Amino acid sequence: MRKFLKPWTTNKIYVSFAIFLACIFLFISNTKVVMAFPKKQFININSTIVEHLRISVPSKDRDAWLIAERDTWEPWLKKKEGFLGRQLLWDPKKEEATLLISWDSRDNWKKISEAEINKIQLIFENRAKEETGRFSENPFPIKFQGELLPQ
Repeated sequence: MRKFLKPWTTNKIYVSFAIFLACIFLFISNTKVVMAFPKKQFININSTIVEHLRISVPSKDRDAWLIAERDTWEPWLKKKEGFLGRQLLWDPKKEEATLLISWDSRDNWKKISEAEINKIQLIFENRAKEETGRFSENPFPIKFQGELLPQ
């Protein structure tokens, strides 16, 4: 098909394509940055925050998990400064629990030492092992840890 085009027509195509690319470049370079969170909440680390955990909880061990949670994490959390409450949710299809733990500020949540958290986690695991009868490993391993900002 090229042999049928006149040389000046081919040059017009190249020039038109170059102008098109220049317009695309100018459009992209003027795009504003958009944040996923409102700027006020993104910067304010002392606003209410929700700790988000997902753990593996097989159907047969759901009651054991709830007992272990009630006997260990629940009383411990109630004593912590800034703790507002928590929700324990369970998905029977995925055999997975979601824990949403509310704190009055990220600072109060994060000032709890890792050593203290590990200590209560070990107590929880031992209580869970007693309830499930499985003593080789943590019956309810953590699959995900994150944080959420209420909107």
